[in-house]
Amino acid sequence: MNPTSTADQTLAQLSNGLIYSAIAVNLLAFLAHCAEWAFGSRGRIARLSATNDTKPAAARTATKTHTDLRADAEGGITVLTRPAAGQKTAATPPPPTADDSAAVNDSPRADLLGRIGIALTTLAFLLHLGSVLSRAWSVGRPPWGNMYEFSTAFALAATGTYLGLLAARKKVRWLGLPVSFSVLLTLGLAVTVLYVDSAQLVPALDSYWLWIHVSAAIISGGVFHTAAVATLLYLVRDRWEHAVAEGRKQGRLAPLWRRLPSAASLDTLSYRLNALVFPLWTFAVIAGAVWAEAAWGRYWGWDPKETWAFITWVAYAAYLHARATAGWKGRRAAYLGLIAFAAFVFNYYGVNIFITGLHSYAGV
Repeated sequence: MNPTSTADQTLAQLSNGLIYSAIAVNLLAFLAHCAEWAFGSRGRIARLSATNDTKPAAARTATKTHTDLRADAEGGITVLTRPAAGQKTAATPPPPTADDSAAVNDSPRADLLGRIGIALTTLAFLLHLGSVLSRAWSVGRPPWGNMYEFSTAFALAATGTYLGLLAARKKVRWLGLPVSFSVLLTLGLAVTVLYVDSAQLVPALDSYWLWIHVSAAIISGGVFHTAAVATLLYLVRDRWEHAVAEGRKQGRLAPLWRRLPSAASLDTLSYRLNALVFPLWTFAVIAGAVWAEAAWGRYWGWDPKETWAFITWVAYAAYLHARATAGWKGRRAAYLGLIAFAAFVFNYYGVNIFITGLHSYAGV
């Protein structure tokens, strides 16, 4: 289709119908994942935990011990008790592990619900992809010329990252719940607040660089999003592990945190995802500068969008540098990674909505 032609309203309406269908199926997937966690909490993990928690206090305190907490790479935690000097203690079985497989496979019903959730997520992804492609075909251009289109493409990339990790046989089914929830929020905002009718590009955007620069930014954002979800879960899991090690009250949400992989596994996953996609984000920033020279006659002008893209790049570079050279791991690195992702989100929503600049032509 000629890029200068008017929008094909039939394809535009098809795109709208598919995106609403994708939202509905995503909601079902989210509910399936919620049910998986709810029914799974009654499985092997919860039963062993209840046995350990309801042991009489006298039996727990009869022997003074020292407690160590260890987290293995597979996601399990083990509490090792060492008797004080000169004392003997009976062998006590460690509390239940919470490795990746147990987190999603501790009962047949939970496993079935989890598989249903994955199937629904895959169906939602295909409907979502159809919506994005129909939007592109309706006007014969890349489907990310405004905030609505970028938001739908970003949510598609986030879901695709999750499904890609599953296809690579990574044990990340536990990501289904937070990813489907955040995708629902993104698409809900897109269709209710950011929606604009399918239309042609403004002249400044009518360039082949739109395919290159924006697609690289969208894919980067989808992976950054998944890494940020893993980072947030790491923070709550790490706090729970410390509560277990110190014998403190674990709180009402302890059954949820117990079902997550170990804090060490979550920290490693977020780091690897950020490191994997950072070169692509670097390319996206460079491609944007090259496009700026072609459109406005200069590579860099410290436009708000350019400035915040650079701030985001610096934040992620600092995160990776700290992990690689300064040996930062754990909470300090997690906070830095979340700051970097917050800069990415603000670069899109905050700059486009609240700050005037050359990139404001994208509109709301």
